[in-house]
Amino acid sequence: MALRRPMVAGNWKMNGNSALAEELFKKFASKLQNDSAEVVLCPPSIYLESVRQLLEANKQTLDGALVRMGAQNLSQHDFGAYTGEISGQMLKDSGCRYVIIGHSERRRMYGETSNIVAEKFAAAQKNGLTPILCVGESGPAREARRTFEVIAEELDIVIEKNGTMAFDNAIIAYEPLWAVGTGKSATPEQAQEVHAFIRSRLSEVSPFIGENIRILYGGSVTPNNAADIFAQPDVDGGLIGGASLNSTEFLSLCTIAMSA
Repeated sequence: MALRRPMVAGNWKMNGNSALAEELFKKFASKLQNDSAEVVLCPPSIYLESVRQLLEANKQTLDGALVRMGAQNLSQHDFGAYTGEISGQMLKDSGCRYVIIGHSERRRMYGETSNIVAEKFAAAQKNGLTPILCVGESGPAREARRTFEVIAEELDIVIEKNGTMAFDNAIIAYEPLWAVGTGKSATPEQAQEVHAFIRSRLSEVSPFIGENIRILYGGSVTPNNAADIFAQPDVDGGLIGGASLNSTEFLSLCTIAMSA
């Protein structure tokens, strides 16, 4: 079995401020004492510089802990007359290592098609960023037993446009739409079933990728359910929404991932 380092990525969405970042780093300095898990903060783009400065200022006190910075979105274009957009090159220059691609809210609220998501995936990698690709089914799709079909379609278009080996530098996040922001969460068994399917799907064309890619679970993860979910063999951590805005809860999730 591959040794996949767990990851906990905090997606602040359109929340948070510089004070939250400062509070998190104060707790990281005293509590994150090893690199057994990777922690990624994805604040709104206006706070990327604040997080970058805190990363630089706390290099010594973090004592080897892997804390990285990521963005919540990027343009599929490198430059041009795209008012309000941010390119991968800009994110890389700001200190980002990761970027969330295809989050369900981007697909649902802003009309991002799977083709656009595949283009953004390519733009991220072109500019030296690791995409965190989000996939997941709606409540009606799950009830209709179409979960695997939906996720296969979302994966296949990215593979078609970028090739399977592109996943050698990528993270996948399974986020069932019926669990995102609802307070509902997949059971550990449900999460494992879908994560195993994703790993198997990628293994069909590249056993190496299938074995080594990290697959996160996202969907109302809390300190109360994280240990059981993170303990599943194909779950490699979490993409955290609401709980990432509470420094105590987020730190608890990080420590759970470190011991998973």
